[in-house]
Amino acid sequence: MLIRSLTLATLMAFTGPLLAADDINPLKQDLGKARPLVVVELDSGNSTLATLQKQLDEPANKQAFEQRNMVFYTVKFGSIGAEGDKFAKEAKDNKKLTPPETNALIRALKLGAGSGTKVILVGKDGEKKLEKTVPPDTLDLKEFFSTIDQMPMAEKEAAAAAEPEPVAPAPAKGAKPVKPGSKPAPQQLDD
Repeated sequence: MLIRSLTLATLMAFTGPLLAADDINPLKQDLGKARPLVVVELDSGNSTLATLQKQLDEPANKQAFEQRNMVFYTVKFGSIGAEGDKFAKEAKDNKKLTPPETNALIRALKLGAGSGTKVILVGKDGEKKLEKTVPPDTLDLKEFFSTIDQMPMAEKEAAAAAEPEPVAPAPAKGAKPVKPGSKPAPQQLDD
C-alpha cells in the first residue's frame, strides 16, 4: 500500500505541472475568438520577424489583419530562454508572456527541430492552418490572408456581415401599424 501511494504521489508530482502548463496556454484564450499568427524565431540573426512587423505596420495589411480577427504572437530565444509577446487589435490586450505561458505556447504548436523562423497560422478552432519556415520558404502575408478567406468560418463571417437586416413589410392601406414583438391582427379573408 505504501509503494502504491508513493508511486501515485511521484506520478502526480511529475504530471501536475505539465497539466497546469496546458491551462496557461495563451492560444486557449483565443479559441473561437481570434486567429493567432505565431512567429517563433529560432535563429536570432534571422530578419523574418522584423520584416513581418514592418509589413504589419502598413495600413492595408494592418486593416486586413484586423478584419480577419487575428492576433500576433512572437517568441524569441535569448540567453535566458524563450521570451514571448502578444499583440492584439486592442492595445489593452497586448501583453508580455510569462516564461510558463511562452513554454505552453511552444508545446501547443508541437514544433519540430530546425533552424530559421517558423511562422504559423492557427485557426479559431485551435488547429494549425499554415506553417512556413523562413528560409527556405518565403513570407507573404497575402498567402496567410488568402488561407483565412478560404476557411469555412471566414466565409460564414463574411456572409453574416453582408446579409442585410430583414425589412418588415409595409402595412396595408388603412391598417394599423404593428408594434415590434407583438402578434399582427388576423386578416379578413376575401370570398
